[in-house]
Amino acid sequence: MNGETQLTVLLRTLSPVWQPDEYVYATLPTLSAELNPVLLFREAEGWTHVLRRDIADAAGIDHTFTCAWFTLCVHSSLKAVGLTAAVADALANAGIACNAVAAYHHDHLFLPLDRAAEALEILQRLSRS
Repeated sequence: MNGETQLTVLLRTLSPVWQPDEYVYATLPTLSAELNPVLLFREAEGWTHVLRRDIADAAGIDHTFTCAWFTLCVHSSLKAVGLTAAVADALANAGIACNAVAAYHHDHLFLPLDRAAEALEILQRLSRS
């Protein structure tokens, strides 16, 4: 499946879902798949892991940015133009940081945990507009 490319359709069918649990960012010198991260990214400085806070705490891993994970359940094409910008703009207008990740089927957002309920309302409102 190629996914949707039309921005109006993408926004109308955004279907944001707030995933359970609290998540954090950590950087480690090596890949640690046993931590069951939801996101891994290799940078020159090390491996970025986004993982559940309780797992990071139990492993004694230093971490930052406690966040909520949202999945935009619309199946967006990796070639779609404007979805990330529209979502980030709506959240930025409310002063909410948005760390977006495009995966194969869906886009994912990591947002400040203390603003998650407000962010969900904004995303739902964006979908209705």
